[in-house]
Amino acid sequence: MVYCDTNEKILEWGSEELVIPYKSPLDNKWHRYFPDFYIKYVDNQGNVRRSIIEIKPKRFCEAPKIQSRKSKKYIYEVTEYAKNQAKWKAAKEYCEDRRYEFKILTEDHLRV
Repeated sequence: MVYCDTNEKILEWGSEELVIPYKSPLDNKWHRYFPDFYIKYVDNQGNVRRSIIEIKPKRFCEAPKIQSRKSKKYIYEVTEYAKNQAKWKAAKEYCEDRRYEFKILTEDHLRV
């Protein structure tokens, strides 16, 4: 957040302020998704761009490997993956309608 406040190319930003409705595949009901960040910035070519950013561990972005034993951990991972896929699909559609970018950042993208 300090980065967003001190970077002169970031014109505005917010954390978990945007609400995107999505239909959960688990209960077939509508829920609300709050992406981690909204950022409006000037890119290297001088264009103003808007992005919605979700930050997740990389393991949550990949489908769990099928296991013969359906442990609680496995069931949790499968349901979270399905829920995340529904959220991200709704976010991509939301962004396409508004000419925003939707990005999912993992530990591969972030400096520690």
